[in-house]
Amino acid sequence: MLPSKLEMIVAGLVRLSTPIGPAPDTGSLRGDVRAVMQAAFDWLSDPRIRAVLPDLIAESDRNPVLAEAVTEHVTGPRVTWAHAALHRARDRGELAADDVDLVLDLTIAPVFWRLTHARPVDDKYLDRLTDLTMGAEQQNAGTRPTGAGPRRPSSR
Repeated sequence: MLPSKLEMIVAGLVRLSTPIGPAPDTGSLRGDVRAVMQAAFDWLSDPRIRAVLPDLIAESDRNPVLAEAVTEHVTGPRVTWAHAALHRARDRGELAADDVDLVLDLTIAPVFWRLTHARPVDDKYLDRLTDLTMGAEQQNAGTRPTGAGPRRPSSR
């Protein structure tokens, strides 16, 4: 029995998308963020991923079964992999627990956007983006009272 088209697509994506090796553990939030960002760039710039990603996104918007499969088998494992690095930074006291997903968004979204819109991404760009992410996190951490949890956005 042949697998369904959906199963074949997901199986191919899993082979191209599963992180290889353990999550980064550089000992610093900056190093871990830069390594996660590099891994995102390496994955998203793979010609095979670049060839299917726009159509995959569009089809996932129309097909909730595909969207769920991609989330479970592609996006989920990559996010879990990156979370491992950022949770270590959290455990070292370098990152508030509520900021883990935000920092991940700040590291992945710009790389994704630039690559999907044929904008250049190089080491200089990734280093600068890492610096800006670290600056934003440090500013956010500096606005929290000692011992307080992360600030919540105002309801204005």
